[in-house]
Amino acid sequence: MPVIARFYGIIIKMYFSQSEHGVPHFHAVYGEFNGVFSIEMIEMIEGDLPLGHKN
Repeated sequence: MPVIARFYGIIIKMYFSQSEHGVPHFHAVYGEFNGVFSIEMIEMIEGDLPLGHKN
């Protein structure tokens, strides 16, 4: 799975071919957390990511 971006400790990896790995989606990895997002709907379809902190 190719890495397409890295920022603030978050790594974005993307699958883009249905024949490669199901529906087109990307993974957002932050430490031990992993969220899987649908490219078509731009919504989390699997996983868990910590919510932002409140000041």
